[in-house]
Amino acid sequence: MNVGIVGLGHLGKIHLKLASELPEFNISAIYDIDKNVTANLSYQNNVMICNSYDELLNHCDGVLVITPTPTHYHLASEAIKKGKHVFIEKPATDDLEDTKKLIRLAKEAGVVVQVGHVERFNPAFTAAKNHINNPLHIHIERLACYNPRGTDVSVVLDIMIHDIDLLLHTIKSKIRKISATGSDIVSKSADIAHVRIEFENGCVANLTANRVALQNVRKMEIFQENTFINIDLLNKSTTIHKIQPTTSQSKGIMIDPGVGHQKFEIIQNQPIVNPVNAIKTELECFYKSIHHDFPLTVSLMDAEVALKVVQDIEAQIRPMKK
Repeated sequence: MNVGIVGLGHLGKIHLKLASELPEFNISAIYDIDKNVTANLSYQNNVMICNSYDELLNHCDGVLVITPTPTHYHLASEAIKKGKHVFIEKPATDDLEDTKKLIRLAKEAGVVVQVGHVERFNPAFTAAKNHINNPLHIHIERLACYNPRGTDVSVVLDIMIHDIDLLLHTIKSKIRKISATGSDIVSKSADIAHVRIEFENGCVANLTANRVALQNVRKMEIFQENTFINIDLLNKSTTIHKIQPTTSQSKGIMIDPGVGHQKFEIIQNQPIVNPVNAIKTELECFYKSIHHDFPLTVSLMDAEVALKVVQDIEAQIRPMKK
């Protein structure tokens, strides 16, 4: 499959490298507004440079849109109108109505559009999925050291949207209430956000995102009846903690709640986490959805729902800015 890549910044270079390693793809063309970047990458990867995005679309069957969020709608819509399949980095757009327009355009054109919510493919999360059953409480923390890239949008749209997507994928229930606070520290939009989401089935989730932190952290903790699950999305590890009554053969962490109460133990288990590259996996799924009718892992409809939650959160955060 001939694929073009638009946007060769930090993330675009990663996509170029990984897509080039996949036998399913032939990188047919690249385009970026920075001609020096494309010249170097063209020489290193033996790939054609295009002088315009329109030219790139004439040399590919599908396009990877790895550009700043405000450009996503225009680039994706132009590709769709020309009948090209589109992989678009998260978030799909920075405007809910634009995402809805892309859904309509993709349906009319009959093309595949996948959104790059890459944490769905994180091997630590996929290792935990079979152990998740009716969560009661979820805590998600995403901290990032400051990087000016991405600060054209709020921390909610920039990085928290990863966790919103994971949360909505995990909890099969409608949202009942959202409470949110946030602060702009060095950017013109919120750099820190704290969000509480209550679902109709009783589950409560607390999310924290901070892009001016002193260290990188990406953790998800899931609490359900007799089980709690720790998922380290950054270090790619998952630990399952099972709570059960003690027996004569007990070897776990013993807990004695006091006189008149059953003693119990906590058994830890670490499922195997396959050492896969999440970006490469999502690109493989993109190809399978086009050529093998593989169900889309992250569709525009998924992106729309996540963006609606982002919109509701930002509506509460904006009035609290300085």
